[in-house]
Amino acid sequence: MTYLNCVEVEPKQQATASVIWLHGLGADGHDFEPIVPALQLPDFLPVRFVFPHSPKIAVTINGGMVMPAWYDILDMSIERKVDSKQLLASAKSVQDLIEREISRGIASERIIVAGFSQGGAVGYQAALSFDKPLGGILAMSTYFATKDSIAIHQSNSSINVAVMHGSQDPVVSPALGEQAMSALQAKGFTPSYQTYPMQHAVCAEQVADISAWLQQRLIA
Repeated sequence: MTYLNCVEVEPKQQATASVIWLHGLGADGHDFEPIVPALQLPDFLPVRFVFPHSPKIAVTINGGMVMPAWYDILDMSIERKVDSKQLLASAKSVQDLIEREISRGIASERIIVAGFSQGGAVGYQAALSFDKPLGGILAMSTYFATKDSIAIHQSNSSINVAVMHGSQDPVVSPALGEQAMSALQAKGFTPSYQTYPMQHAVCAEQVADISAWLQQRLIA
């Protein structure tokens, strides 16, 4: 099988958990690589971080420029018209990476799917429709693009979801994070929601909260 090219950061000991972390539009797998040491996870929690590179495609909202993107964005309205076929294909590629982690000996319940912006939209689709129980979804500065069409698999019908958003985000409006929260709650989930005084970014306070959340999810 052909997998997405990835940056992988291995722990000092053999990994017992994995985080598959999806970048945003125009970035690549190296974008969040520096966050691994910043998380300061304890040595007794050996986590493999997998940062896939998205394909490079033409992006309509950027004048058709070819750049790393998980799917095309057709307009910047509040509802964000996107290329759903491309989004679903990207989600399937992420599910293939999840299966690869399972084949490497990581229990599905110890696999976290994290995503920033576009990557978060793909993360929602990939994790919620996956046919084995996962450890959690980390949705950062993102939106639930497939909320009206997704078929949620029973295995992940009560997955832990952490939604984080910048209160001053000019790229993905905080209203879209709130909309995702409402959609998740309507589907029976009990997501957490945290905002930070920042724009379309990640801040130090958030990194500390992500670290605490990962430890809560992965330390038995």
